[in-house]
Amino acid sequence: MVTIRPICIKGNPVLHRRAAEVTQFDEELRTLVQDMYETMDKAPGVGLAAPQIGVGLRVFTYDYDDDEGNPRRGVLINPVLELGAISNEPADEETEVEGCLSVPGERFPLKRAEKAIITGVDLDQNPIHLETEGWFARIMQHEFDHLEGMLYLDKLAKEWHKERKLMYAEHEWGLPGKSWLPGRDHLED
Repeated sequence: MVTIRPICIKGNPVLHRRAAEVTQFDEELRTLVQDMYETMDKAPGVGLAAPQIGVGLRVFTYDYDDDEGNPRRGVLINPVLELGAISNEPADEETEVEGCLSVPGERFPLKRAEKAIITGVDLDQNPIHLETEGWFARIMQHEFDHLEGMLYLDKLAKEWHKERKLMYAEHEWGLPGKSWLPGRDHLED
């Protein structure tokens, strides 16, 4: 049975520590991944990492058409990320803005590498090798950061720190136990 799971909001400890390697490729892992797809789709999101639903494992799902319009949907388990160069220019406040299901309704500009290579395995332990660019590369970096215990807000340029801090206070985020359930809780975009 597929279940939509609550999404943890900033402050939940599982979001702020490195996720553990997956060692058991079993029915429990398959159920987790099915639930992740269902939760991601219902949210809706273009990616979801296991820590975002309270599971500290190195797994994320994604669903995004790349910049050439090719549909990309899958799961990466125990991924390794190799980044291209990251420009020293400030992030563009219109074209490089990110959001996150664990900080619902908020968006901030963040500079990312334009290209990234990500490798890992699927549910059957088949190797996956993705050479990504543009927004698809951004999604891979964002989801990988979740597995490292990092939210995109942790990487914002200094000029955004005060606004980020005010946003945390306004929403009363930063405390453990806060979550929202896609399909039930209404969140402002």
